[in-house]
Amino acid sequence: MMKKLLLTLGVIALPSVAFAATLIDVFNTVKSILDIIIPIALTVAVIYFFWGVGKYMTATGDSEKQEEARGIMIYGIIGLFVMVSVWGLVRVVGDTFGVTSGGTQQIPGVPRVTQ
Repeated sequence: MMKKLLLTLGVIALPSVAFAATLIDVFNTVKSILDIIIPIALTVAVIYFFWGVGKYMTATGDSEKQEEARGIMIYGIIGLFVMVSVWGLVRVVGDTFGVTSGGTQQIPGVPRVTQ
């Protein structure tokens, strides 16, 4: 799964690399892709949780369907918890190392030697 995700991100970012884009341009492309994917993933997790709630409410009297719906709700909550926790962890690490959201970062380069 991770290999497929990295391959997909690599293929999406490949045009930036092929046209001699800078490293900052590649990072900005990946960031713009993630800025689209993250809210979609959070929305899907919330919908999945509420789908489980709906299934649980309609499964009155059938314990097997209630267990299945309970599992859906638990997986939805776990998914939301993991996504929000990673979001918070990234924020804590960024604050620890002084990296602010937005703006640009200076990438160190090799000084040119003139003769």
